[in-house]
Amino acid sequence: MGGVTDLVTFGETMLRFSPPRGERLETAREFDVQAGGAESNVAVGAARLGVDATWLSKLPDSPLGRRIVGELRSHGVQTGVAWTDPADGRVGTYYLEPGGSPRGTDVIYDRDDAAITTVEPTELPTSDLDSAGYFHTTGITPALSAAARETTTALLRAAGEAGVTRTFDLNYRAKLWDPEVARSAYESLFDHVDVLFVPQRDAREVLGREGGAVEVAHGLAAEHGFDCVVVTRGSGGAVALRDGAVHEQGVFEAETFDAIGTGDAFVAGFLATRIEGDDVPTALERAAATAALKRTVGGDVAVVTAAEVDRVVEGADGIDR
Repeated sequence: MGGVTDLVTFGETMLRFSPPRGERLETAREFDVQAGGAESNVAVGAARLGVDATWLSKLPDSPLGRRIVGELRSHGVQTGVAWTDPADGRVGTYYLEPGGSPRGTDVIYDRDDAAITTVEPTELPTSDLDSAGYFHTTGITPALSAAARETTTALLRAAGEAGVTRTFDLNYRAKLWDPEVARSAYESLFDHVDVLFVPQRDAREVLGREGGAVEVAHGLAAEHGFDCVVVTRGSGGAVALRDGAVHEQGVFEAETFDAIGTGDAFVAGFLATRIEGDDVPTALERAAATAALKRTVGGDVAVVTAAEVDRVVEGADGIDR
């Protein structure tokens, strides 16, 4: 492993409120409460797979802010938080009502004026970046506010200057911004990104990339100079392009209990494997296994172990790969 910290992530983490299965938000009297945010989900997944992970963010110094930090630390994640007066910002929340076909799952965000919307780079304890192996963030964070966008850029730039490998998951959210605005913001960040994770759907609808996953990966790598591009295709598996070589990986079958956080678990599995020094094909395989395991676990985070990932991979015979 590299320096003192293997992985540093930066982003917003909210509290997720979910009614019991089969109940509606408008009639539920009880809610399950868990922390959820793309970058902290990656940090938790990676930490549970043996990585020394740190999550950076800004939170109000309130019971709800401390609730988030306590949950992340319980999974072994170190936290670097800019604490602020609760009067100056709040903890974002979201409500998730799981529902099968034909109703579907509904998500309602309540994240306006969250503390992170006023975050500045100088507020964050970024010393871990100097010795980190990887820095990870997603396309959700720059969508939150101009300040969050500027801080995302500043941290990516600082990580690059420190020789840290910078990874970015596009993670487009239509409820946060329009495709045209998002594309401009993403492309302004791409100069500061080494490894890109992008769903093929978002590559088409947000980045305007036509063609199959391999063609998309080649086009993005050629235009933006990424070291590695990973294109995910949902049930169609994933493709990675690195050093001109294409690697494909199918999905491992899973009985889905909660699909939220599957993409973050995939990224966590990929980064944890690369941090251990393994090659891209191995990282893809373990990423797919981590994602499959996450689907069996309620909540946003992949509460899994490396031994469980090993068992999924080793039992791959007969599974579509």
